[in-house]
Amino acid sequence: MDISSPRQNLIGSYISRVMAFKVLITKLGLDGHDRGAKVIAKALADAGFEVVYLGIHQTPEAVVDAALQEDVDAIGVSILSGSHIELAEDLLRIMRMKNVNVPVIFGGIIPPSDVEVMKKMGVYDVCGPGTSLKTIIELFNKAIGGGES
Repeated sequence: MDISSPRQNLIGSYISRVMAFKVLITKLGLDGHDRGAKVIAKALADAGFEVVYLGIHQTPEAVVDAALQEDVDAIGVSILSGSHIELAEDLLRIMRMKNVNVPVIFGGIIPPSDVEVMKKMGVYDVCGPGTSLKTIIELFNKAIGGGES
């Protein structure tokens, strides 16, 4: 019987909590459907991330202010409203103005033709419907610099 296992698990669990990446998950604009964002927030938390969930109807400025206040490592935006280009532009512009330099990942209903446009703007990546939770967790790890995707 290996008596060191429980201790190692406890230490490993403690270290992963201490070294957890902090992410902000939010909904921008008038989009009020937040089930997907809550599922992503829970999956990230279960994977060891510290999650700040801002909820629905956020403005780009409020998101950037919260990112600064919370000192997050990444921002995740869920959007279904069709205004993803405009809101991404506003969010990234305000981030530059306030010197917030963290990766931004968008998810939701975003036409494939807009994905490259958003990446050229500065969005780290875009996840569409059906993206697995495992893939999203790996993507946040990679974006922050904590692992391979």
